[in-house]
Amino acid sequence: MNTLTPTVERLVFDSKIAWKALNGVFAVYKPPMVTYLNARDTIIYRLCEDLNSMRVRQPIKHVTIKGDTSKKLTVQIHPSYADHPLVVGPRYQPKDFKLMCANYLSKDMSGLMVCGINDGTMWAHKLKNSKSPTSYRVKGLLGQATDTYFITGRIVEKSTYKFIKRNIIDKICASMQAAHQKKMFELCGIDIQSQTAYELAVQGLIRPSDNNIPMIYNIKCIDFTSPEFTLEIVCINENDMYLKTLVHDLGMQLHSVATCTQIQCFRYALFNLNHALLKKHWALQNFCNNIEQCSAIIKENSYLLEQENPILTEKDKMKSPLN
Repeated sequence: MNTLTPTVERLVFDSKIAWKALNGVFAVYKPPMVTYLNARDTIIYRLCEDLNSMRVRQPIKHVTIKGDTSKKLTVQIHPSYADHPLVVGPRYQPKDFKLMCANYLSKDMSGLMVCGINDGTMWAHKLKNSKSPTSYRVKGLLGQATDTYFITGRIVEKSTYKFIKRNIIDKICASMQAAHQKKMFELCGIDIQSQTAYELAVQGLIRPSDNNIPMIYNIKCIDFTSPEFTLEIVCINENDMYLKTLVHDLGMQLHSVATCTQIQCFRYALFNLNHALLKKHWALQNFCNNIEQCSAIIKENSYLLEQENPILTEKDKMKSPLN
């Protein structure tokens, strides 16, 4: 994760300049057990606090004309109390910001979260609509199952696990991945062994047209220290409950039980954890620098967001040689 030591750091002292810089995409690390709304409110609160501590716009001038109209009048200019921060509040307030998350993370999930702020919400929409796969590290615990499929739930079942070996987990993961690859082509009625399937696969990742259909592109066990294990999963259209259920199903196929203990997003679209700001670095200056870094990444790889990716649609089914 980035400790934010950019090659060129532009210090901003004027709130007007800083406000104009807050238009783009930035990446943050969302801690576990923190909701998206809480993280969003914290980011906006800190931005408001930093902006208001800078040199802000002075109250507008209030002009008064005093004196006898039959004589020479006196013109007095002083700050308008109707525009004073003590009357109308701070110059920058939470309602002034637009902030949108491209990859939503639930309360139980942690890791990389890519957000668009103000005019940058347009790019956040593009990232979300690009249907980019997301990579997770999912940790599980063998030998117990909970009512929520997550470690914070109530334990409802316990089972033995000492007979489970790493090679068995690897075989089941490979079987899961193969089943999902087969399902991708079945959705468009194409035989996975056909030339049509090959030509579709070489174009890039195949994506389902229905956003409600989760799809796994890669799943493997990267660590196993009984009873704990870690899976690395690359998928699309997923949610936290789907990943928790995946760990539960893995435990069932191992003739035991398992529960999920951690879900960490470490890569999304063009970004990874190296681009993410830790919560202790959530400050205006760091956000401005991070937006500049992320803008450079998007500019270099914008063609990846613009190009059409293979998507399984009803039209593909009609073109299938099997129909």
